[in-house]
Amino acid sequence: MTKPASQLRVYNTLTKTKEPFEPLSPPAVGIYLCGPTVYAESHIGHMVGPVIFDTVKRYLRYSGYQPTWVVNITDVDDKLINKSKERELPVSQIATEMTADYMANLRELGVNQIDFMPRATDHMPQIIGFIERLIEKGHAYEVDGDVFFDVVKDPNYGQLSNRSVDDQQGEGGEAAAKKRSSGDFALWKSAKPGEISWDSPWGRGRPGWHIECSAMSHEILGKTFDIHGGGLDLMFPHHENELAQSGCCHDAPMVKYWMHNGLMRSEGKGKLGGKGDREESAEEAAAGKISRSKGDGGLSALIRRHTGTRIRFFLLRTHYRSTILYSEAGLEEAGAALDGFYRLFERFEEITGISYYDDDGLKPAKTRSEGEFDPGKDALLEQVHSLREKFVAAMDDDFNTGAAISVLFDWLRLLNRYLNENTLAKGADTSSPEVVALIAAVRSMKELTNVLGLFGKPPVAGGGDEVAQELLDKTIHLLIDLRKEARERKDYATGDAIRNRLGELGVALLDKKEGTSWELT
Repeated sequence: MTKPASQLRVYNTLTKTKEPFEPLSPPAVGIYLCGPTVYAESHIGHMVGPVIFDTVKRYLRYSGYQPTWVVNITDVDDKLINKSKERELPVSQIATEMTADYMANLRELGVNQIDFMPRATDHMPQIIGFIERLIEKGHAYEVDGDVFFDVVKDPNYGQLSNRSVDDQQGEGGEAAAKKRSSGDFALWKSAKPGEISWDSPWGRGRPGWHIECSAMSHEILGKTFDIHGGGLDLMFPHHENELAQSGCCHDAPMVKYWMHNGLMRSEGKGKLGGKGDREESAEEAAAGKISRSKGDGGLSALIRRHTGTRIRFFLLRTHYRSTILYSEAGLEEAGAALDGFYRLFERFEEITGISYYDDDGLKPAKTRSEGEFDPGKDALLEQVHSLREKFVAAMDDDFNTGAAISVLFDWLRLLNRYLNENTLAKGADTSSPEVVALIAAVRSMKELTNVLGLFGKPPVAGGGDEVAQELLDKTIHLLIDLRKEARERKDYATGDAIRNRLGELGVALLDKKEGTSWELT
């Protein structure tokens, strides 16, 4: 085990300052990221947090820590219940379909570092027990089967979002008349006729949104853990309420470092990434973010057009606390930038016979201490050593992936210039000092692109052949029509067989009120 790095600094939303990263029980690090409410297909905005924290975990491990990363699945919620009524399907079926969609998109973007993905419906005993302790401590109260958190009883309420109790606003509707204070929020909601529900000491019902995350994070990471992440729009009320109910339940801080990422906007002007980006308030973030309610979606189709690697690269070119300005032009620009790296890797393999995508062949270091090297008097390796230090310094500065990627572009230009100046091409002597230095330089580069989760496999063309894509779409819709006809004849065996065989081929059918659509899984 390498010694964890001490240079890392993290911006803590709670203190509004950049602090030295000093985990509670090093080298262990606990990370919790709020995951999706799985009532509809994922859109690109849902990938911002996972890509960022996948990279955060990679860098922490590279720096000598032992991180554990949790991403929850909210599979019971008002939105799911409403979607269940709209589609005339069970909540559990919709949640299962949309979770599969979310997981497939994560895989395409190279998000593979998640250790636990707890589902709210699997943690009802923990949620109910959590609420019972809050009632016992006098921080919550029950009214006609509903249970609310009493914000007035928490003197620290509002510390994350800097809001006073007078500024709070809880749920409206029927629940508002039951609350002692307008800012009180639901921990348990009594069931309405026909709704999904569970038994509890307060009658049949289901949990509120905020209590789910507190219960699941406590179950896996303990009373206090190191990092809680999420979008800036979740700071209030979700994270504020998590912080309050967890602190009051356990008489201990819930989290040491709160990390909030900026959100993605589909409008706006200015260069993607760079110094022009700025942090924004939670209110600004919520007003302009990409969301399902604004008609954004179809991530699987976007991935087919642009590839997951291009989307990941696009997201990482901006510092995580800044706004990401989404556009098709921006994704095309990211693709063009990636092509420059792919061409370098092709030239490298022609010269050395080593694939950049083969970790076993290239043998890059897995930790920052393993990757340190003495460049000696070799001019190329001296410059590589300097670039490596700049990359690590950027990531140590609050995980600044935008600055780190800028270093990779400098690296790309350096190696292209080196190949041209030394006229290195296929057939070169692989034992020559020039090629030996080249391999060392590329090995060091691979070490750092692995940290960002980039270039783990050869490029896949985005978009594909349009004629073939159109034929595929028509073929699947023909099968959808045949399945519909079979079901209308009450031949459910044939209908199920069509769905199952398509599933085996990686095609998921999504039954909706307005019809059936499909996507690749």
